[in-house]
Amino acid sequence: MSVIIAMLALGGLMLAAYRGYSVILFAPICALAAVLLTDPGAVAPAFSGLFMDKMVGFIKNYFPVFLLGAIFGKMVEMSGFSRSIVEAVIRVLGRDRAIPVIVIVCALLTYGGVSLFVVVFAVYPFAAEMFRQAEIPKRLMPATIALGAFTFTMDAMPGTPQIQNIIPTTFFGTTGWAAPWLGLIGSLFIAVLGVGYLEWARAKAVGEGYGTNLRNEPSTPPDIKLVHPLVALAPLVLVGVVNLVMTRMIPHWYDAIYPLDLPGMAHPIDVPVTATVAIWAVLAALASGILFIGIFAFRTITAQFAEGSKTAVAGAMLATMNTASEYGFGAIIAALPGFVMIAGALKAIPDPLLNEAITINLLSGITGSSSGGMSIALAAMADQFVASANAAGIPMEVLHRVASMAAGGMDTLPHNGAVITLLAVTGLTHREAYKNIFVMTLIKVAAPFFVIALYYATGIV
Repeated sequence: MSVIIAMLALGGLMLAAYRGYSVILFAPICALAAVLLTDPGAVAPAFSGLFMDKMVGFIKNYFPVFLLGAIFGKMVEMSGFSRSIVEAVIRVLGRDRAIPVIVIVCALLTYGGVSLFVVVFAVYPFAAEMFRQAEIPKRLMPATIALGAFTFTMDAMPGTPQIQNIIPTTFFGTTGWAAPWLGLIGSLFIAVLGVGYLEWARAKAVGEGYGTNLRNEPSTPPDIKLVHPLVALAPLVLVGVVNLVMTRMIPHWYDAIYPLDLPGMAHPIDVPVTATVAIWAVLAALASGILFIGIFAFRTITAQFAEGSKTAVAGAMLATMNTASEYGFGAIIAALPGFVMIAGALKAIPDPLLNEAITINLLSGITGSSSGGMSIALAAMADQFVASANAAGIPMEVLHRVASMAAGGMDTLPHNGAVITLLAVTGLTHREAYKNIFVMTLIKVAAPFFVIALYYATGIV
């Protein structure tokens, strides 16, 4: 019965998301309903002491990354840098290759440090124009954007500054560049299968056209003078380089614990530097990218920056709240007897990599959040994973890469915040477009197991 209660809570949240209701509202409702059916007297304490505590903790740690990522992405859009990149890729691959072009553009932006939520807003106008000209059904567009932004560049590519690649560093003592070969090969596995499926779906839909009764179609953007594509790519490269440099240099500049003692403080605070190196590195990298665009496109973005920054901040807050609310939901479910039974059964899996991949996949599916699910799983079981891996001679880098890639598997179920945002921006519903997104989910679920098999077969890291 306890397992059924947990599954009912998950099903209720998925149904609410599928019908278009806000997960910020329904995540606590579904979570507390599960508590009510388990222990009625614990509803209020669970809300204040667990749901809100975990939700606020997530916001405290990761809102700055969402915020700078959103501002950076908006500046890439306002400056015309994103359009310059799109047109350059079109010249190389051709306008008829809209699907791989959009995947590449999303991948470049995401790997460059732009929040995947912001990539949706930045790429949609160009994706709509390309899909319309190529007469590709619009219903394939969300899956195309998801493949480029929500999959391999989010957690598989070594060095990606996305949160999903940062969180494991605090548990395994690794960096964002962990297991580079496994990450690269895993990325190729996802990209090839994903693009192959989308091209097959496009060929199957010949004659269908772009679509009718369209919603939220972007208007043609005003003409602006575009910079050279290499200049447009420069801030993305800069973000990656600064992230790498800062990741390596910050530990040399600070001790593991920094005693913060300012004149106005009653007591000094010990700041754990080691646990926040990756976050500080990403923030510095995004700030450098913002500064670069501000210098090279000052005249272009000046008139739009006030309104554009408001939009970016609002998007960052919504994205953070969606994810944090689902993180709180996952924390509640993880504390219930049903989850304890499931987790206990998962511990019986002897192989540490398989155990990690299955556990994080399931939790990411329950929470609807890759970062939330991974954080909960690692907070509860990282010590067990590390001990088992050490006993089996498995490097921490492999644990990192498997955890990161597994997080981006089942997270994209219907109640996922990024999926909800993507469908809202493109003006499509779950019924119209989720089927193809789910295929991307299946490919992504298979990817960490492919990487695990590759590691055991070859020993490559």
